[in-house]
Amino acid sequence: MKTVFKPAGIPVFPPRQDPDGDCVLVRLLAEDPWRAETLWLEGFAGGIAHRLDGSTTGALLVADDAAELERIRHLFATRQLEKTYRFLAARDVPWDENECTASIGHDRRHSGRMVVQRGRSTPHRGRWFPAETDFRRVAGPLFEARMRTGVMHQIRVHAAFVGIPLLGDQRYGGGKPPADAPAGVTFFLHHLGIAGPEGLRTDPVPLPSWASLPPADRRV
Repeated sequence: MKTVFKPAGIPVFPPRQDPDGDCVLVRLLAEDPWRAETLWLEGFAGGIAHRLDGSTTGALLVADDAAELERIRHLFATRQLEKTYRFLAARDVPWDENECTASIGHDRRHSGRMVVQRGRSTPHRGRWFPAETDFRRVAGPLFEARMRTGVMHQIRVHAAFVGIPLLGDQRYGGGKPPADAPAGVTFFLHHLGIAGPEGLRTDPVPLPSWASLPPADRRV
């Protein structure tokens, strides 16, 4: 397996509106042409084992063969892999550590948006997905999030629920991106990497300047 760095503003797979557009998969196949000849699980072309949002930077875990991909996906499904992220919060809170265990579902009214289950009658579409996220302040508005579940937009919606929406995440209350946001960044989220059993671990990837210690003069 290998680790691939995903830059901001570049999707993992080709966007629907531009099937031939730039993405992590295109770059990966240019580097490892043999991956195009391998029969991968549907939705995991090239051996890419998971996804990151377009604005998110960071580590992607990539399998080298179909059997390895199935093993990695099994570890994801059984919550044996821990994913660690850093993000900038748009608001401050009085606490330094928190945990959110609220289930997440699809918004009934807005496609592509998720909602937290606040009670039995919370409007949603489809079923509720169990989700757990641990939050820890690193410095000022810079927070770290760890999770073993992997629901769509989990960190973004859980962070908003506990009062620290991601800076620039307009979908979940984080306001507009600041004028000095790096190219491709609409909200500030970076995937540090994945750790699992038997020494499974992604390699270190470049850390954005905003995610270093401490954040550079960033006010919230």
